[in-house]
Amino acid sequence: MGRNKSNDKDRRTMLVVHPNAAAIDVGATMHMAAVNADRTPEPVRSFGTFTADLHRLVDWFAECGVDTVVMESTSVYWIPVFELLDARGFAVFLVNARDAKHVPGRKTDVSDAQWLQRLHSFGLLRASFRPKGQIAELRAYLRQRERLLEYGASHIQHMQKALTEMNVQLHHVVTDITGATGLRIIRAILGGERNPAVLARMRDRRCHATVETIEKALAGNYRAEHVFALEQALALDIGRVDHQEVGRCVVKEEMFVGPSYLLDVLLGNLGLFASRLFGNAGLQHFRLGLQINDQIGSWNAQGQSFVVAIV
Repeated sequence: MGRNKSNDKDRRTMLVVHPNAAAIDVGATMHMAAVNADRTPEPVRSFGTFTADLHRLVDWFAECGVDTVVMESTSVYWIPVFELLDARGFAVFLVNARDAKHVPGRKTDVSDAQWLQRLHSFGLLRASFRPKGQIAELRAYLRQRERLLEYGASHIQHMQKALTEMNVQLHHVVTDITGATGLRIIRAILGGERNPAVLARMRDRRCHATVETIEKALAGNYRAEHVFALEQALALDIGRVDHQEVGRCVVKEEMFVGPSYLLDVLLGNLGLFASRLFGNAGLQHFRLGLQINDQIGSWNAQGQSFVVAIV
């Protein structure tokens, strides 16, 4: 009977996958770090988020013999400490907070950092994909360009809303209100011009809509509050979204995805990703193969491969 109980206990004992695991509970102004209890008399410590504090945190992990660290992807607060740990040679696991919360068995007196460290030591947390090196740099440029375009789109929508409230249907007769014809007319409206015939004659010769059509679209109710909203939206669009800045992002991207550069990227729906993000960056030759083993994706292109992780 006693032997059976002993065997049952052995079967219940979980195998330690990462004996030198540590964890960080990431915060905006403070990080809580935890290591195995047998490594130091104080296995849970708090560190600030200044660069000097992060270096102290990494040094402490090294002193405790840590070789792998897990943290949750909390906002963007994880990025500085992640990059520092990665540069120092630690195997860093970035996990989704939901994965840790859904694991049963947590006790109420265990801190978040201790719980993450315990789960990671038993190999119960799945690392999110995240690129490294030049792939990470390329992705930053792509996302920056996407943000700039999103900012511009939101302000253009505000301009269209103000025009609609005045029943000035300029956006229905010109393709782009931020093009040559649209901006010329909008600036004239903000300058005090209200005559539809005068405004319509500002049409660019390349505009498909006729002068008569534009004149009809510009007959509206130019109330002061709507004109003010239009002025504000235009100022934000011009001030915050400089098309030259978008162009600078594209130039940066072309450093990585020119015709002769070897690019390997893993991001779910490849067709959508390649067409939406790489189409404007001059990517001419994009040959790849996909091989996924567990949580590792490897794209192969023109004889070389990168192991890529996407968050």
